[in-house]
Amino acid sequence: MANFTAADVKKLRELTGAGMMDCKKALDEAEGNVDKAVEILRVKGQKGVAKREGRSAENGAVVSLIADDKSSGVLVELKCETDFVAKGDKFVAVADAIAAHVAKTSPADLESLLASEIEAGKTVQAFVDEANATLGEKIVLDRFAQFSGGYVAAYMHRTSPDLPPQVGVLVELDKEDATVAKDVAQHIAAFAPKFLTRDEIPAETVENERRVAEATAREEGKPEAALPKIIEGRVTGFFKENVLVDQPFAKDNKKSVQKVLDEAGVSLKRFARFRVGV
Repeated sequence: MANFTAADVKKLRELTGAGMMDCKKALDEAEGNVDKAVEILRVKGQKGVAKREGRSAENGAVVSLIADDKSSGVLVELKCETDFVAKGDKFVAVADAIAAHVAKTSPADLESLLASEIEAGKTVQAFVDEANATLGEKIVLDRFAQFSGGYVAAYMHRTSPDLPPQVGVLVELDKEDATVAKDVAQHIAAFAPKFLTRDEIPAETVENERRVAEATAREEGKPEAALPKIIEGRVTGFFKENVLVDQPFAKDNKKSVQKVLDEAGVSLKRFARFRVGV
């Protein structure tokens, strides 16, 4: 096995627009030499893809697929270069096909998904590369989410009526409540929390926020005796900005999201929020 890193794979993908698995195979064959791997990809039929080197895929679509019984659901982001391609039926069909494949196969991670066969003899990566060639743009599958076990719902938001959804949210409650699921998913779409609870935040992140809060307060000339209260207030503000259950609820900012969940008698087990290109 050749010696190369994830950064090498990423660099090769950026240079050529080729899929992850193709890049890994090329680097393996090239014994970790990125320049040689570029040549290998071109020789092996990646010429059309290689012409897209340096081009970025920051448009695209988020699609979802929810089981009829709401016991599971999938969220997929597929990116392309232009909104013209993003709003085309062929592009959206590719994204929908990948979502259906995820729902059927439950891959462990992105690498497993790309390496799995979506059709007989054709991997998901090959399927994406085929779309790349057919649509004439760099097509990238970077992430997906799949929930199961509770009550799963999705909310899809269009930033423009001419485009497919650019923001998608997947939520899983511990029991059925369609209204709360929709309301909380819409809130997540609008306010983009990074964490579900405070416990999910790395301790070093919280400590850094405390250091910044203290340094800022001292820079502002706040009295020494007031510093502890000021610091805690600013850290609490960080929680309200980034932690879902601490955020003021979009439909009633006098209540927190946690309060809304408690009043409904449900728990939010997890969520995923994708915004194209972010």
